[in-house]
Amino acid sequence: MTEILMPALSPTMEEGVLAKWHVKVGDVVKAGDVIAEIETDKATMEVEAVDEGEVTDILVAEGTEGVKVNTPIARLKDEAGAAAPAPKVAATPAEAPKAAAAPAVTPKAAPAPAKAAGTRVLASPLARRLAARGNIDLSSVKGTGPHGRIVKRDLEGAPTASAKSAAPSTAPAPAGEPRKAQSLAQMGIPDGSYDLVPLDGMRKAIARRLTDSFRDVPHFPLTIDCRIDGLLAARARVNALLEKDGVKVSVNDFVIKASAMALKAVPEANASYSPEGIALHHNADVAMAVAIDGGLITPIIRKAETKTLSQIATESKDLAKRARDRKLKPEEFQGGTFSVSNLGMFGIKAFASIINEPQGAIMSVGAGEQRPVVVNGQLAVATVMTVTLTCDHRVVDGAIGAKFLQVFKAMIEDPVTMLA
Repeated sequence: MTEILMPALSPTMEEGVLAKWHVKVGDVVKAGDVIAEIETDKATMEVEAVDEGEVTDILVAEGTEGVKVNTPIARLKDEAGAAAPAPKVAATPAEAPKAAAAPAVTPKAAPAPAKAAGTRVLASPLARRLAARGNIDLSSVKGTGPHGRIVKRDLEGAPTASAKSAAPSTAPAPAGEPRKAQSLAQMGIPDGSYDLVPLDGMRKAIARRLTDSFRDVPHFPLTIDCRIDGLLAARARVNALLEKDGVKVSVNDFVIKASAMALKAVPEANASYSPEGIALHHNADVAMAVAIDGGLITPIIRKAETKTLSQIATESKDLAKRARDRKLKPEEFQGGTFSVSNLGMFGIKAFASIINEPQGAIMSVGAGEQRPVVVNGQLAVATVMTVTLTCDHRVVDGAIGAKFLQVFKAMIEDPVTMLA
């Protein structure tokens, strides 16, 4: 007899929703059979059996929310009565952006707190940076944030890694309590005057990650205008040539190509901050923001600097479709070195996006529209597109960001330069 545990499907996963069971008590499963579906803050995953056995107990009903990682969800008896290995997990539809591959699930791991041996310490990005600066061992700190997450106030009075003490130290009580979230009624909106839509895993993850990024990352915007009449003419010629192949290149495909080439030309902009140092990435893995039901996901064009416009067009169309169908694999949306968010198709003139950590910058692209411009001292009309680069000032300072945009603008305004 063995217990099937709630698997950790990503490094940031703390809990999930047991969305659906594909088996019932008494069923005999074979290796590879899908036994359940689990929704997390990153994806919807299928749990597969890896051995034959009989399902003896269903411990968590389908539809149950907030099931903690390593919680027993079912029991399985194999034919020999021995413990079967833990299920393997196969990714199906996907969700939010940027995490590493999920760690393997240990069959006999007991339900454990956030700082159990061999598991990831749950801490906010700010707490991690402060701990690195102060040489504090996070595994010795008790978190008071959500789900035991370590936050800034928990580090007050925490011992350094080199401190020697026979008795465990206890951090002093925080000087002040954080502001508690108020209900809508407390803010003057009466009950019954609205419909409340519960937060699903995707929306919770978006809220948490973007709050952390906006609060903890020192960011600033840089904005430029690009004249794209030459790009539109080049796009028409390219699409005429590719028509026989059924490929259609969009303005956003040009933007992805130009941003990748600019990142290679200005490698300091293709970087990520970490407490250990600044990571300069070897390739321009450009994530493109795609709106899906219930949120946003950023599938990635890997090594975009090496791909032709037709390759980028084909790949971006496929990724966007599978993103909306929730059929991306984790490696197709986790990671990336730079992001592009384009709201031009909605008529948005200009906007600034929130950085997608750990990327060093994100570019926001507005609509191309005809505007008055001055050419050789004369008033003229040109199609102009406003672009805003939001930079992580720890990695991409003003000069680096400006240099990147200078290269990007030259390529957008004269597309031949990005193809040379």
